[in-house]
Amino acid sequence: MRENRDVTLLDDLMWRGLIQDSTDPAELRKALDDSSITFYIGFDPTAASLHVGNLMQLVTARRLQLGGHKPLLLVGGATGQIGDPGGKTSERTLNSQEVTADWAAQIRTQVAPFVTYDGENAATVVNNLDWTGPMSVIDFLRDVGKHFPINKMLARDVVRNRLESGISYTEFSYQLLQANDFYQLHMAHGCQLQFGGSDQWGNITAGVDFVRRREAGPVHAFTTPLVLKADGTKFGKSESGTVWLNPEMTSPYAFYQFWINADDRDVVTYLKYFSFKSREELEELEKATAERPQARLAQRALAEEITALVHGEAEARQAVAASQALFGRGSLDDLSPETLRSALSEAGLLSVRGELPTVGALLKESGLVGSANEARRTIAEGGAYLNNERITDGEVVPAAASLLHGRFLVLRRGKRTFAGVEVL
Repeated sequence: MRENRDVTLLDDLMWRGLIQDSTDPAELRKALDDSSITFYIGFDPTAASLHVGNLMQLVTARRLQLGGHKPLLLVGGATGQIGDPGGKTSERTLNSQEVTADWAAQIRTQVAPFVTYDGENAATVVNNLDWTGPMSVIDFLRDVGKHFPINKMLARDVVRNRLESGISYTEFSYQLLQANDFYQLHMAHGCQLQFGGSDQWGNITAGVDFVRRREAGPVHAFTTPLVLKADGTKFGKSESGTVWLNPEMTSPYAFYQFWINADDRDVVTYLKYFSFKSREELEELEKATAERPQARLAQRALAEEITALVHGEAEARQAVAASQALFGRGSLDDLSPETLRSALSEAGLLSVRGELPTVGALLKESGLVGSANEARRTIAEGGAYLNNERITDGEVVPAAASLLHGRFLVLRRGKRTFAGVEVL
């Protein structure tokens, strides 16, 4: 699995802004551009799903494999049991072995679309519980702990930033566990490179230092930048919360809409980070976005590509169709009941039991208008729609035949505001 390219892999990563820190840029270039190496990226199972914040690491792993390198995808069955700190001052939430094992299995499935498990540089999924679990406390202190000077541990950002607010020994020693992962993978698989988010730089360099102290190197490391929105809010959040990769937690339609709604100030950066389009294609999209921002061509290209990568081509096509049909630019009949329901749930889904009220009442009850008078005025002005057909009489009760898939109605006010009705 190797991609033909006119520029080197490292040049492309740097042009895309994907390398923030590296242990030795010259040696990293030599390793990535002149040979095929094994690298690893780790994911702790601290939730039932990965989220879009993890996409930076997943797509970077894909780029490295396309460049001829072999991925080790580490699922932290051991480190996941001590949880995720969740912030600069909060302590890790401890999870049970059963919960962690279940989450780890789900993550193994979620990383599959990003790499290939076939070919000369086939990806391998590994679990740090396999080597950490059997270690006794004495073994860990003798074989790992003795190689970590306390003054260096205290100087690392991941520790220093937490000292004033308080840090437990569990949190303090996390870097030893992550460092040992690098050493174990280096010895067992010949792993020469670890990368991760820039907030992991301290833990990652601890691993590089540990391998060197065990006289097992040389090894390399780099970090990718943390992704922030132009307005200062956290990337990976939508109005309804975290955007997950699990379709049961964030529907493919909602996932698609997250990218469609990207700020014009962010979308070109996101394209460089997450898209596999060529530099020339991305530059064309950047130009088109600057000339016609209202067309949202860059957002649409990004949303379609990433949704197809994460959820598959079929779900991406349904998300595109729903995005068009709900605003009157396509047929609602082409949408599956699952896609239609998830899309309507994002906008607001009114549940109705028994007989349906009039369309005027539905406009009010769905929240599209604030009163019966406003409903009548909206209808009179030609701004109300039922299943993309203009409503002319607010006293009409929708017929059973108008129910999509026998249970849904789509109400719209104007061009862009819609809501759904589900008959139970």
